[in-house]
Amino acid sequence: MSLIGKSVRRLEDRPLLLGAGTFAADIVAPDMLWMRVVRSPVAFGRLTRFRLDEAFAHPGTAAIWTAADVADIPPIGFRLTAVPGLEPYRQPVLAQGHVRYVGEPIALVFADDPYTVEDIADLVEPEIEPLSPCLDPLAPPSEFAPGLDTEAAIVEKAYGDLDAAFANAHAVVELELIVGRHSGVPLETRGAIAVPGTDGVLRMYGAAKVPHYNRATLETMLGLPPGGIHLHEGHVGGGFGIRGELYPEDVLVCAAALRLGRPVKWIEDRYEHLVAANQSRGQIHRVRGAVDERGFILGLDDEFWFDQGGYIRTHGVTVTDLTAAMLPGPYVVPAYRSVGHVRITNKTPCGTYRAPGRFEASFVRERLVDAIADRLGLDPIAVRRTNFIAKEAMPFSRGYSSLGTEIIHDTGDYAGHLEKFQRHVGWETLCAGVAQRRREGEAVGLGLGFFVEKSGLGPFDDVRIVLDGEGAIEVVTGAASIGQGVETVMAQICADGLGTGLDRIRVTHGQTDRIARGMGAFASRVTVMTGAAVTIAAAKLRQEVLTVAGQLLQTPPDRLAFAGNRVIVSAAPDGPSLDLAQVAQSAGGEIAAEATFTTDKMTYPYGVHLAQVRVERDSCAIVVERFFVGYDIGRSINPMLVEGQIVGGAVQGIGASLMEEFVYDDAGQPLSVTFADYLMPTIAEVPAIDIMLSEDVPTPLNPLGVKGAGEAGINAVGAAIAAAVDDALGKPGAVRQLPITPNRLHALLGQAN
Repeated sequence: MSLIGKSVRRLEDRPLLLGAGTFAADIVAPDMLWMRVVRSPVAFGRLTRFRLDEAFAHPGTAAIWTAADVADIPPIGFRLTAVPGLEPYRQPVLAQGHVRYVGEPIALVFADDPYTVEDIADLVEPEIEPLSPCLDPLAPPSEFAPGLDTEAAIVEKAYGDLDAAFANAHAVVELELIVGRHSGVPLETRGAIAVPGTDGVLRMYGAAKVPHYNRATLETMLGLPPGGIHLHEGHVGGGFGIRGELYPEDVLVCAAALRLGRPVKWIEDRYEHLVAANQSRGQIHRVRGAVDERGFILGLDDEFWFDQGGYIRTHGVTVTDLTAAMLPGPYVVPAYRSVGHVRITNKTPCGTYRAPGRFEASFVRERLVDAIADRLGLDPIAVRRTNFIAKEAMPFSRGYSSLGTEIIHDTGDYAGHLEKFQRHVGWETLCAGVAQRRREGEAVGLGLGFFVEKSGLGPFDDVRIVLDGEGAIEVVTGAASIGQGVETVMAQICADGLGTGLDRIRVTHGQTDRIARGMGAFASRVTVMTGAAVTIAAAKLRQEVLTVAGQLLQTPPDRLAFAGNRVIVSAAPDGPSLDLAQVAQSAGGEIAAEATFTTDKMTYPYGVHLAQVRVERDSCAIVVERFFVGYDIGRSINPMLVEGQIVGGAVQGIGASLMEEFVYDDAGQPLSVTFADYLMPTIAEVPAIDIMLSEDVPTPLNPLGVKGAGEAGINAVGAAIAAAVDDALGKPGAVRQLPITPNRLHALLGQAN
């Protein structure tokens, strides 16, 4: 029986449920030092000196470092989407001369325990001459720092005759739309433990997301030979794009362990996380659509400004690039231009967060479609159908690239999916129920948003599968686990390919000393890329095992089969057979197979979100009563895990749409530095998420036909909730900014009245 498509329970959960997980904070090494980061208390200023006498005089002080002590360590480079001219905007590991945001690392303190090191850090007194901060990404470009402009880069995507589209338009619809700053805020904050080994190899624990890339970067930055450092991933309490990137603290922990000759541990507290870890979103769009009488979009012209913060970190201009690349979504849009300005401000630097660029783009695009429908007096769903790319037009190329990959929608039936979704939710009944409640005086509404995702970013994934002399099967991969169920899914694919059970399979990931290279876990790539490599390797191992068993059983391999943990003769299942351990032992103790899956294309899953909300006029509260997600994944390996990913993403999207926002005052001081100020949804604010998971159009781009699932749940939440609030207020186009906080809703209610 095939294990593909079965909702197998997660194999990785037992230690977590028993409290036996190993997170970064759980790791302790003998003779370990603790590191505490001293951070800038001002948004922008000239760092002139430090007063360190009291800190050095403390009996617990092991060492204190400032920028002069790490002057030989270069700034942190770019992992993705580096465009010419970005290098001067890289972040140094400790501030040099100027500070650019509240929370920027400016000094380090080392001591034997976490309490003492915190006390000593409080004794470090930086002298900073405050300067006037740059906070408005819309302000005209100006000098940000000596030799640096506030406009770090401009990203443009374009095709078609836009001038002709607007010249021939029946109507032009224009909007200004804003998506506020927010981020993933995982349960586990960042942490790193570096341990120098007696073999001369430094080992860093607490790695996540991209261990192999970070290993290579650390070797370069710290002047280590290849293999001079290895990274080890343990359990990870959430990733969402912000965990696992290479931050200054990761480099500093490793440098300290090397130079001080002792293990060094750093664990971020929640305040540090909210001021220092990557933030995201923060975009302002001015979008125009040229349409004909049917609402067909002849041309779409978008200009937007991305509030990058004080430095450009490892993601380069990925968020801006993906926003521009994915904004057309499921619609034809024969002429298009998007110009994104990457603006430097004195705020925490930004990076990627679940569906980077797509959450923003879907909000902008779907708001525009709703505005077109309102302007022309058309049904918003009918306008979407008018604009959908036809199933017969697949594969559909946009004529430009993102993430080094040409944007080509591989497969899709957008109109069919929407029709199926409407049947699933009982669209006419929903609409009738909402209309009746409105007649009774309630402010209740429905809102819909369609989206296209991207997944399965290449270029490669390697896998090694080993059957050992005890009959155990190990899958070794360079992928990473950030909570998405990697061990379960890869074990399912391996077991399905071999024909065995799951009980003897274990999956090893995130260990740079176990496999030479790996791409990690980001861009919804693991099931697509690693899963394809496991499929190929499992087929190779199966053939090797059957060949060896055939020699022992004196039977041709094509007449043998796996049956659980044994090899049997297909025609005589009760006859002679061999345990897998016996087969491996006869081959010298183990049988191994390796495989690499490569691709230069991504896959493009898609779906629709539908929100039903109630607006409480007296309290200015928005209650999400029901939320539906339709998603076509091509092929699902484990539907339960896919649905779990969708639910988690939807919850984060509800938070982003209604409450989560990083706010700064006029001096650049962050005001969202605790969970009393940075609000996140709880179970009280989130309804059950109703999911329609489809497998109607598998992709031909990998042997499994799968597409990614990690970002489907969040992509169009903002678009759907905004439309639903419009509907509840009876004011189309009212919502033009996320999150829709009580204050903003109060203003909208005033406008409606």
